Amino acid sequence: MVATGIDADLLLRPIFPPGEAPTRIARGELFERAGVVARPECKLGQVTRRRPQGVTAHQWSSAIRTQLAFVVGDRHSLVPTFAVELTDTIGRGPEVNRDDRMTNAVCAAVGLPLLRVESATLRGGGNGRRLLDYVLDARVFRAVAELDEPDPTGAAPLTYRDIVGRLPDGRSGYVNDLGAVARAAAVDAYAGRQVADPIIRSLYVSWANGPTEGWAWLEVSPGGFFFERVRIWEHGVTCGVDPGRFAEDLAVAAIGERLKHLGDQAPVLAARERLSRDLAELRGRQGELADDFAFAHVTFD
Repeated sequence: MVATGIDADLLLRPIFPPGEAPTRIARGELFERAGVVARPECKLGQVTRRRPQGVTAHQWSSAIRTQLAFVVGDRHSLVPTFAVELTDTIGRGPEVNRDDRMTNAVCAAVGLPLLRVESATLRGGGNGRRLLDYVLDARVFRAVAELDEPDPTGAAPLTYRDIVGRLPDGRSGYVNDLGAVARAAAVDAYAGRQVADPIIRSLYVSWANGPTEGWAWLEVSPGGFFFERVRIWEHGVTCGVDPGRFAEDLAVAAIGERLKHLGDQAPVLAARERLSRDLAELRGRQGELADDFAFAHVTFD
């Protein structure tokens, strides 16, 4: 049996000693947002006190080395409330799933909810902070919306992702669509004859007992594509918006990151044939999805 409830709370140590919060904020080692505090770049072992029952020594020694992009905590006690891990599988061998399972087991045992985002492109360049700010704001919006009276017409409540306002280019649109800037950049790149298609296309699927997965692609040259895949695991924590749309938006945003460097060097492109095979494999696994496969019309031709 792993520790739960009060016992699990005792297994977590504050992000920093509470009395040090002002100093740590001044140094940039801690920041405040949406009524919470967050510490960037923290090892799992730095916010756990000891190995809980039910976790093997091997699981423990492996998991406590896990690099967390952020640990979010209560603004007064600084006790962790959830963590965010940004990762990818590039350069990692078959042990990746085993290591993730160990991290999952330890986080569950110590009572630390974990949001894992897997992307080869979004790990650097300040993307992690933008992602966390989005999640924190979306969670607050969702919490407030749940307190509101339901619409008498039966309409679904407005979500954070559905807020309409002015976009950076002056147009009106969904201001919390993380892919909006990337889509505009693709149109500009097409007008500048840098890419073969002005439209970033995308989809998402949710795996039963697994992650939510978002795909995005843009044809850069005939038969050659920028392709991004983002996976999201919500282990005891919500990202504040529908995880499918979140994963899809993040994949589109990752395409935008690659467009920023389009002229720097020869781009690494995925061939149409490879993407067609990946899509066929995805269709063949429909029985493993949590929801119906809604993208039978999608093709890379």
